Amino acid sequence: MLIEILLFLILGIIAGTLTGLIPGIHINLIGIFIVSLSTSLFSSITPIYLVVFIASMAIAHTFIDFIPSIFLGCPDTDTELSVLPGHELLKKGQGYEAIILTCYGSLAAIFILILISSPFFIFKESIIYLYNFIPVLIPGLLILTSFFLISLENKKFSAIFVFLLTGFLGILILNPHEILGKALELKQPLLPLLTGLFGGSMLVTSIKNKTQIPKQKIKKPSVNILKPIIGALIASPLCSFLPGLGSGQAAIIGNTISRTDKKGFLILLGATNTLVMGFSFITLYIISKTRTGAAVAIQKIIGELNPKILFLILVVVLISGVISFFITISLAKFFSQKITKINYTITSTITLIFLGIIVFLVSSFLGLIVLIISTFAGIYCISLKVKRTNMMGCLLIPTIVLYLF
Repeated sequence: MLIEILLFLILGIIAGTLTGLIPGIHINLIGIFIVSLSTSLFSSITPIYLVVFIASMAIAHTFIDFIPSIFLGCPDTDTELSVLPGHELLKKGQGYEAIILTCYGSLAAIFILILISSPFFIFKESIIYLYNFIPVLIPGLLILTSFFLISLENKKFSAIFVFLLTGFLGILILNPHEILGKALELKQPLLPLLTGLFGGSMLVTSIKNKTQIPKQKIKKPSVNILKPIIGALIASPLCSFLPGLGSGQAAIIGNTISRTDKKGFLILLGATNTLVMGFSFITLYIISKTRTGAAVAIQKIIGELNPKILFLILVVVLISGVISFFITISLAKFFSQKITKINYTITSTITLIFLGIIVFLVSSFLGLIVLIISTFAGIYCISLKVKRTNMMGCLLIPTIVLYLF
């Protein structure tokens, strides 16, 4: 049994590496595929092996998926904010350093998750009791976070406009049946929305400006990881236990709690991305709620988690996290050495077309329209010369509305 577990763990890491590197191919799609085949083609495979595969794939994905976000400007639905400081560092020849910073955050998150998981086993009933009171705090916390983001801007009116514009776009796209009717519901709405706002807009801008990527420096960054890790540690469990809040919101809340610079923010993003995924397994065990696609797949395959299965998942998380750390460093070095040998304008054009194809396949023609609209909205917001983190209104405002109404 141990050999089979190790085999599926390794296969999961390989799968997570591939999904992380290929823009638009999310682990949710692979999870759905595995669940659909678990009763047919994979019916002879012991369910616990599939759980190991999904858990290791999910963790590996949280490490690797920053590579296309930073080097190509192709954000996943969990790494959209990394495009902002990550691409700035890339244009300064520090793309490798940007990836390493996210790796530091993700690796620290793995060990933090293991260290603090014990109380969730011991105080399960108390946590369930407290869980019922937390949702009352969320709207206020998000509203304060939104005001804080805008207060940091010199052009406050422009920042408010960007925040409200993307917020309205988020409400329209994430809840179309509320406004336009059920006929216009969209599959995987976050994919075209976030890809357009944070990825497509940046790619079009790079093509227009004929951005040239300088030679990348291969050196390890020197940075204090304590502040961003504290922010991630406070925000991630909160977002993992509550619906409507993902790693993007966790990063913004975490950065509000523990303010840091651009490099620290990349550490924070890496940590929140991995912590939210790790906590989703703990959430499944404690309150039987799923907060990530990986947790949904595990629940459908094995049902309720017991302490033994959760312990196995945490061991898998630890091993796959450490292995993924070294894989990501190797891949970051490889891409840093090759990125200057390609025509970045042509690469950006091809990437933009590829993203359009992925969105069309996943979210149909309507998704393609959303991608185009959100891309133009992103370009307009960039032209106003305010921080692009204000475009997170596309998630914050719909979440605030969800909890208030």
